[in-house]
Amino acid sequence: MLVACVIGAHFRIDCTSGIERWRSTQLTESSAQPPTADNIEAITISASAELDRLENLEAVDQWRVSYLGRRGMLTTVLRGLSSLEVEERRTVGALANQAKNTLEERLEERVRQINEATLTRSASQDRLDVTLPGRPALEGRLHPTTQIVREICSAFVAMGFGVVEGPEVEWDHYNFEMLNIPKGHPARDMWNTLWVDYEDPTGEQAMLLRTHTSPMQARVMENREPPIRVVVPGKCYRYEATDATHEWHFYQVEGLAVGEGITFADLKGTLYEFARRMFGEERQIRFRCDYFPFVEPGVDMSIDCFACDGDGNGCRICRDSGWIEIMGAGMIHPKVLEGVGYDTERYTGFAFGMGPERIAMLKYGIDDIRHFYSNDLRFLRQF
Repeated sequence: MLVACVIGAHFRIDCTSGIERWRSTQLTESSAQPPTADNIEAITISASAELDRLENLEAVDQWRVSYLGRRGMLTTVLRGLSSLEVEERRTVGALANQAKNTLEERLEERVRQINEATLTRSASQDRLDVTLPGRPALEGRLHPTTQIVREICSAFVAMGFGVVEGPEVEWDHYNFEMLNIPKGHPARDMWNTLWVDYEDPTGEQAMLLRTHTSPMQARVMENREPPIRVVVPGKCYRYEATDATHEWHFYQVEGLAVGEGITFADLKGTLYEFARRMFGEERQIRFRCDYFPFVEPGVDMSIDCFACDGDGNGCRICRDSGWIEIMGAGMIHPKVLEGVGYDTERYTGFAFGMGPERIAMLKYGIDDIRHFYSNDLRFLRQF
């Protein structure tokens, strides 16, 4: 049996060698003899029959090189057209071009058939159960601070306010001086400022990370005439210790309204409407007198504590007060209006500023502001 296999193997090798020798002989004879219609037809029939037997793309490519390549059998025949008479050359040339086109079409069709057969085999072997549930796509989401900032802005936009933004790296001129806080004023101690390592030509430190979004009051009023109604969302920075209700970097939303006949009643009505939109009718709201250099009179607005329901007994969130301050507000100081060139006899206005994180804490019952920037996915995925 082993001998028979060996003999069979030699027989196959000899047969293959014979075919190759036959091709080489045919190629040599074809190149030596002028091409004829019969010769071209024989090559076409032989090539077509061989192509039909091929089962993979690698063999098909070898077939293409053997017949249609630069040194292929049909190409060699075409090169011999120059030895024919003009009329015969025209006839045989047309047949040769037709044969070439036919073989190229057969080649394209055979490649398509092999690809389809491969795809069918693959589908049958790796059958896909279309009834299985798909893999859920991972969805991103906005940070809770971004969500609440947008919600706050939307509430004021519904009341006729526009939204503007300003630089986080600010000049001392806008952060303090234009807000009635000149150099050396004790009110500067209210903000623990982070100064930028920069000195102006006079040797003064004139650049800082803004401590609040209030500088945009002056910037907006410098470039617009009343009436003005804008809110300014943005990030602020202060050099201070962190606890459950304070962070050294935080967001703030500033509000500004300037026009004729604006009173403190307009301020209270605007903030009451904001609280109603954000927290509903059941929340208790409190205004108390407070001091801010750029407003007069100034107030702070507080909402009853969500953690203790306003009782304040041992509550670390409201520190036993029963209230959580969410914003400061007041009527714009006349000196601020004068500083931007407004007629204080004609125009009045109000301003307010709030921390979106504190608003979110109240709205969603979050007990520690530090959760917002801890990058804890267990917290972030809840929003």
